[in-house]
Amino acid sequence: MEPILEESEDNSSLPQPCHTGVCYNKKPPCGVLKPTRRGPTKPERASTSRPYQDSAALSTKMEGEAIYILPTDTKYKGLMKDGMFHGKGTLYFPSGSKYEATWEKGRIIKGHYTFADGLKYDEEQWHYCDGYDRRFYTEICEGLKPAGISQLTNLDPPRRIPEGCYDCGDGFYDPETRVVRDYRNRFLRNADDDEHEWIIRTCRKGWDEFIEHRAKL
Repeated sequence: MEPILEESEDNSSLPQPCHTGVCYNKKPPCGVLKPTRRGPTKPERASTSRPYQDSAALSTKMEGEAIYILPTDTKYKGLMKDGMFHGKGTLYFPSGSKYEATWEKGRIIKGHYTFADGLKYDEEQWHYCDGYDRRFYTEICEGLKPAGISQLTNLDPPRRIPEGCYDCGDGFYDPETRVVRDYRNRFLRNADDDEHEWIIRTCRKGWDEFIEHRAKL
């Protein structure tokens, strides 16, 4: 019977990532490159560097097969050694996507990421929705809509974006507060300058703008 382990409310002893967006300066000791459809942007921190302290039945660090649930509801299922991810294991994200990898003492040796709809991320040759083929994955699988009917996102119909916010792929971003909340309005993270600029430059916003020449009336 494999144990189901959850983090306690107190996470102060866990090393904190700079954010769950792009870590440009220093890769965390255990980070998962959780890509968006335009490329890798968000390392999801998955630290298991401390012993499990919340179960009276366990007096030592986790070993063998286990299910490990992080405070973000991300779930790890696989092998562990000395309280760290070690061997084959999979991270299941709340969005429905997953990261299957081989780990060594909490570090990724190799792995691959699969989006919730089944699209697999290819770090070497990623050409999804680029200048040569701008189809979304649902359009590739189900075909294009008739002329004159545009599909704005891979999800059709698209999510309604709150006023003044952006859809950054795993939630809505408010540029005023610099906070990303998931689609159920739960706090995810504070965006740093790099992620803020990336979202403003590339993500769908909740309002319309004139981007071409507007004739004088």
